[in-house]
Amino acid sequence: MGGQQLYTANPPPDPSQLPQDILSWKKDLSLNVLSPDELRGIQEFRKAADYIAAAMIFLKDNTTIERDIVSEDIKNRLLGHWGTCPGLTLVYAHTNRLIRKTKQSMLYVVGPGHGAPAILSCLWLEGSLGSFMPKYSRDKEGLKSLIAAFSVPGGFPSHINAETPGSIHEGGELGYALSVSFGAVMDKPDLVVVCVVGDGEAETGPTATAWHGYKYIDPAESGAVIPIVHVNGFKISERTIYGTMDDKEITALFTGYGYQVRFVEELDNIDQDLAASLEWALDEIHKIQKDARSGKPQIKPRWPVLIMRTPKGWGGPKKLHGEFIEGSFRAHQVPLADAKTDADERKMLQEWLKSYGPDRLFPGGQPNSDILSVIPEEDGLKLGQKKEAYDSYEPLAVPDWKKLGVKAGDQVSCMKAVGELLHEVVKENPKSFRVFSPDELVSNKLDAVLRDSGRNFQWDIASRNQGGRVVEILSEHTCQGMLQGYTLTGRTGLFPSYEAFLGIVHTMMVQYSKFVKMSRETSWRHPCGSLNYLETSTWTRQEHNGFSHQNPSFIGAVLNLKPESARVYFPPDANCFLSTMAHCLRAKDYVNLMVGSKQPTPVWLSPEDADRHCIAGASIWKFASTDEGKSPDVVLVGIGVEVTFEVIAAAALLRQLVPALRVRVVNVTDLMILSPERSHPHALTDLDFASLFTADKPIHFNYHGYPQELRGLLFGRKGLQTHVSIDGYKEEGTTTSALDMMLLNETSRYDVAQAAVRGGALSNPDVQVKAHEVISYLKHLKEKDREYIYKNGADPEGTFDVPKFN
Repeated sequence: MGGQQLYTANPPPDPSQLPQDILSWKKDLSLNVLSPDELRGIQEFRKAADYIAAAMIFLKDNTTIERDIVSEDIKNRLLGHWGTCPGLTLVYAHTNRLIRKTKQSMLYVVGPGHGAPAILSCLWLEGSLGSFMPKYSRDKEGLKSLIAAFSVPGGFPSHINAETPGSIHEGGELGYALSVSFGAVMDKPDLVVVCVVGDGEAETGPTATAWHGYKYIDPAESGAVIPIVHVNGFKISERTIYGTMDDKEITALFTGYGYQVRFVEELDNIDQDLAASLEWALDEIHKIQKDARSGKPQIKPRWPVLIMRTPKGWGGPKKLHGEFIEGSFRAHQVPLADAKTDADERKMLQEWLKSYGPDRLFPGGQPNSDILSVIPEEDGLKLGQKKEAYDSYEPLAVPDWKKLGVKAGDQVSCMKAVGELLHEVVKENPKSFRVFSPDELVSNKLDAVLRDSGRNFQWDIASRNQGGRVVEILSEHTCQGMLQGYTLTGRTGLFPSYEAFLGIVHTMMVQYSKFVKMSRETSWRHPCGSLNYLETSTWTRQEHNGFSHQNPSFIGAVLNLKPESARVYFPPDANCFLSTMAHCLRAKDYVNLMVGSKQPTPVWLSPEDADRHCIAGASIWKFASTDEGKSPDVVLVGIGVEVTFEVIAAAALLRQLVPALRVRVVNVTDLMILSPERSHPHALTDLDFASLFTADKPIHFNYHGYPQELRGLLFGRKGLQTHVSIDGYKEEGTTTSALDMMLLNETSRYDVAQAAVRGGALSNPDVQVKAHEVISYLKHLKEKDREYIYKNGADPEGTFDVPKFN
């Protein structure tokens, strides 16, 4: 880098170049907000937090530098991210001071996820860490335990996670802090979330879209977010985009998003600057909320955003081996990486840590009185002890779905039926249930939920200030983040989506499940609602969108989660879907995936039978089986709405073509029952599995997802490898008819029937002598249907009539 200092604060723009209403960077810093006592307290808090954060990265002993640091004092592995810590502790200190002054209910969401040292140090200072984990008490022993336990086996990880008090966001992946914050304040009118977005995180697509989140926040019913973009200029080894933008560019960008922009960048007066800016932001929020709550909402209100410029690794080592550290990418992680083995670096480390004055900061091992003066006095207001973050679950009042049940034998869209249930859920839970959806709700036939509620889109005049329960934004990432924030602060949500595009949030869902796993293992966290996905517009009925809209891969993503979290359901008809949805909305701490059709399909079971079927997870469908399923030659299994229809159609066809073949038809609605015994809470025992599927007869599965997923579930079942066949989605498709999609992927009635004949021929001589003839005829029927479809552009008449069993 040519030996130049890499951090430079950009000059303010020329006022003549900007409209007067966006010159919010211009402020009078001679008007000091902080009293001398407050200023001293803030500065002492920051020094103490920065000291602890740095010590956590390096030290395992001699944690308050009571003697010279030696090699044995330093951890064997140096893990952690120093560069972001000074900025995070700066914001934490000032948020504490603002809470203490105003009694405002606040949460702190941290986008730079690897800034855990900063947050843990602040939590120790305010006493929150010790309140949940006594071994980290606010005394000398507790401080030593905290510093020694960071980033070692069995200790705190280097990123924020569920073990971090006050957190509602998994820091393992960048991009979601802002959308999580917006979800957290929905239906929490008194809550303000301070959200720090790192300038590296600000480069991600999810963050870029999440800036529009305020357009979905009704200030009459919800709280607010104070976004702080922390511009320290660098990522791991490169400049950030925001770090190369001047104030004029950033002002223009955020003004276009709809914000009032205020810069915090006066390094010599940073505490007065940030204190004034946070008070300004909170005042602006209160004005917007007051207007909305008095019935005179502002049209397109400009919400505050702070742009905070500080050097990367501020306060750390300045130079090493002729290269700048502070203010450069070299401060990102461990700035003195060889301190254990290099005496010069060890000396620099000691000088750095002692510069904070640990003797003064921690007399007797406890924070001094100036530090304590910044911390809110009430435990319930402390950022690490807000109940919204760990104990605020509000169970939904779920209506009796059977009252909405439909008549067996009718043709009904599962989604239409579910829409009616969701309409009732909204009526019963006007402040604790929301639907987060891409622009697909009506397309997915769930529009009944809009009958009384409407959408909550504040930039649309028709929706503004109406308290709608539906958030529709064409960004799966933003829907996911909002759903996470809403769920982890005690409420319940639903994410309906086209099947093909749920995979966009695959990694976000996985990160959330990790948070929930760690929550279960953290004694002080209470359960919260489940993350509920509704997957429809499936590949089996892609009549016009074509191959691009065919992708059931999200099923496998959920299957790969820890068994304690993963739940995957394939309700086969409208009544089963009603039962499943009601169950999922009541469930806690799971990731629930429900897969079903939006097109009208047969209702196989009455509400009462559907409820029993869903409780069991699978059952023998006697009406489609030979002799009610007794002593079968072959077992046919349907998993999914449309593929189950093909199984039943195949059973009816076989009844005509091979009456000697004894068929048992099974439907599986809870996919997890197929897991090996004891591998999942829902897994069938081997005896129960055998009673349902037989112990030795051929079993053919017609599965909605990728066959490999089902093979993985069944792999641990004893002896199945010799008598199980599976068909499912094989990445074949185009813009074609419903039946042709089945023909292309070999899940049609003809393919199922062929598998049944081959299996039955192994043990039934009467079937064996006709097997080749019947299989050839089934292939012929399949080819004839394909010819008809491509000639006429539609399936043969009567293809999807309910099969009759004579």
